Amino acid sequence: MPITSRLLILTAMLAMVLATTAQTPFPLYGNGKVPNAIASNSDMDTLRGKSWLTSADTIIFRAKTIMPTLTVYAPASGKATGAAVIVCSGGSYRNVADRVEGIPAAEKLAAAGITAFLLHYRVPRADLMINKETGPVQDAQRAIQYVREHAEQYHIKVDQVGIMGFSAGGHLVSTAGTHFNKTYIDNPRNTSLRPDFMVLVYPVISFADSLTHELSRQNLIGPAITREKITEYSNELQVTPATPPTFIVHAVDDQIVKVGNSLCFVAAMEQQQVPVKFFVYTKGGHGFGVNNNTAAIQWIDPCISWIKAATWSATTQASNYSSK
Repeated sequence: MPITSRLLILTAMLAMVLATTAQTPFPLYGNGKVPNAIASNSDMDTLRGKSWLTSADTIIFRAKTIMPTLTVYAPASGKATGAAVIVCSGGSYRNVADRVEGIPAAEKLAAAGITAFLLHYRVPRADLMINKETGPVQDAQRAIQYVREHAEQYHIKVDQVGIMGFSAGGHLVSTAGTHFNKTYIDNPRNTSLRPDFMVLVYPVISFADSLTHELSRQNLIGPAITREKITEYSNELQVTPATPPTFIVHAVDDQIVKVGNSLCFVAAMEQQQVPVKFFVYTKGGHGFGVNNNTAAIQWIDPCISWIKAATWSATTQASNYSSK
């Protein structure tokens, strides 16, 4: 093969590598202490000192999830709409399926002019957290806080900050959207921790015996599961008129997370007169991400249109619901 041809191939391969590593995760809490964490200072210092670009670091990081991260997917220059979405993948509160769900969603959003922040949140682990059930929602609140407090840097409107979640990530997102008046992190600026909108994709919503995804419930609030905790984290029971407008997606034939989770949440939203849009598939099962290959129309396209239209924003400003 001629040298020029080899150089062209190598250049193309290098470009592909650079494209896949263009987004660099950074520690969610910066150089500050991660709240609710059980870890020695030396453990934290080791993670802070690592290069977040290397695959070895990524493997180590994802295995322990001591320090959660954000990864920014920014729109092309001049194409930003001012809207932002924090993306939370699923994984039964046992792991975080970014490759399957979060990354493709973030890329779609960025391509449409919506700045995406991929949140690799801590999954509940009693060996790493003082209170494992609050670890994930702390990270979600911190992500909302970070995006709002850096809105100018990212060319974002502070009243256009939404959050998207898949499966157990959908439970985390619906928790952030229905428990926002409970502040689980330091918030000295009294920044609103209420998302302006939510996107829930085949979400775990209820912890009731008849509806719940057992593994997600067990991982978050087990092993001692009480009636009080079931009620607290059954987010269809926590909807109020202040709950953010929601775009919700589910397939009727989902055998892992029952579609009843979404139906109950939609019903609760309608009873509280909160804007909700339900995109339902006949088929698709669970875990299809942004591409349900059984369907001709993909939910992500009308969802993006819904976010851009922001027809609900005039009456649900984030500033109306400051954290207390």
